[in-house]
Amino acid sequence: MTSSSSSARARLTTDRLVLRPWTMAEATAVLGNTRSVHWADDFPAEGDRVVAGLFDQNPAWLGAHGHRLIIERDSDLVVGSTGLFWPPSEGTLEIGYGIVASRHGRGYAPEAARALAEFALTVTGVRTVFATVELSNPASVRVLEKAGFRRWATEENLARFRITRSSCHER
Repeated sequence: MTSSSSSARARLTTDRLVLRPWTMAEATAVLGNTRSVHWADDFPAEGDRVVAGLFDQNPAWLGAHGHRLIIERDSDLVVGSTGLFWPPSEGTLEIGYGIVASRHGRGYAPEAARALAEFALTVTGVRTVFATVELSNPASVRVLEKAGFRRWATEENLARFRITRSSCHER
């Protein structure tokens, strides 16, 4: 993962993906069902619409530590989104992610989640990044496991996964 010096806190690049913050114009387009030539045919997914609708209430999510579009480097198309539910609370920060159905099975979700979690753990005061998933969604469980998160709690139909600054450096 790399980031440019002028936008060191904004754009993350992995082997196959670019993660960059949403713009308000993109959120407006998603909410208004306005298509962009820069989107995969099945973007946005329902989760992307939900996140776009929450930016007004959570403006920090549009910043360098918030939500990002996932761009496939080969095609330069938006294929999903991932995000940090900023600000952190007591050193912990929640992450979310989603990839459009046409790109499922390519490993993009773990790649994006790992990159964003590693980025988050470089922020002063953030010690843990976590996600909560429904046990009825084994694909999401696998995403987190592949991204280096470890299960730390299970309650009823939910599992909580986390990655910590120390576990991230062990890899």
